[in-house]
Amino acid sequence: MRIATLLLLSLLTLTAQAANIGDRLAPWTLSDQHDQPYTLDTQARVLLVARNMDGSKLVKAALQDQPKDYLESRHVVFLADIQRMPSLIGKLIAIPAMRDYNYRVVLDRDGKIAAQYPGAEDNVLWLQLDNGVVTAQKEFTNADELREALAKLPR
Repeated sequence: MRIATLLLLSLLTLTAQAANIGDRLAPWTLSDQHDQPYTLDTQARVLLVARNMDGSKLVKAALQDQPKDYLESRHVVFLADIQRMPSLIGKLIAIPAMRDYNYRVVLDRDGKIAAQYPGAEDNVLWLQLDNGVVTAQKEFTNADELREALAKLPR
């Protein structure tokens, strides 16, 4: 009985952390691909969340040929969940390759932050923010559509 109660409480806690429209996102700090800390704050207008390699590739394709400050100038944060990536591959291959990207990739190494946000595994989640409050959310499965949505954001 105790185990069932603990499981139920755990599930309720996870559900309570999910980002829904009207929710204020709790600030968090993670390192990017250059081992520089990044803290989510109220300046962010969009949080992009990729839960796997397919989602990250979609973001990479959408940002192809964009200038270095493209995301930052639009106050967009890109969070990549890399918890399932084998640590040796991440350390020796994937993260060094990300250092060549012309945009910041905030790395969720244990998946705890990305898990707070709803969405399908292979999609890129877009959370529209206003002072840290979620005002809209959508998911992208197509790089061209994501590129168009990013281009419409004010600088």
